[in-house]
Amino acid sequence: MIVVLDTNVLLQARATGHEYHPILLAWLAQRFTLALSTEIMLEYEEVIIERAGAARWTSLERLLEISINVLRVAPSFRFHLITEDRDDNKFTDCAIAASADYIVTEDHHFEAARGSGHRPQIVSPREFMRLL
Repeated sequence: MIVVLDTNVLLQARATGHEYHPILLAWLAQRFTLALSTEIMLEYEEVIIERAGAARWTSLERLLEISINVLRVAPSFRFHLITEDRDDNKFTDCAIAASADYIVTEDHHFEAARGSGHRPQIVSPREFMRLL
C-alpha cells in the first residue's frame, strides 16, 4: 500500500505518546510505503525544524533517505484539485503520480479531492490506523 502523509500527520506521528504514533511505527515496520516528492520533503523540513528543531529534522531526513519503503516521485503534471489552499496540491499531485492508495490528513481542504475520480482515497489518521 502506498500512502502520502500530510505534514501535520507526520509531525504528530513522530511523538511517542501521541495517538497517531502507531502510523509511524507501521511505516517503520514496512506495513506501507511512504510516497514523497521534493516539495513535500521541503515542507516537512520547514515545519519540523520550526516546531521540533534541526536535529530532529536531520534524524528523520536520514531515516527517509535510507528506508526501503519510501517512494520518491517527481510529479510532472499539476492537477489543481484543491482550490482553497493551493499549497496542499503538492500532496494530491504526489499521490496521483505515485498511484497512492491513501492520503492521510485532517485538513478539510482535501475534501475537494474526494470524488475527483483520482485514485487516492482521502482518510483521517484514525481511519488509516483502522485500515492498518
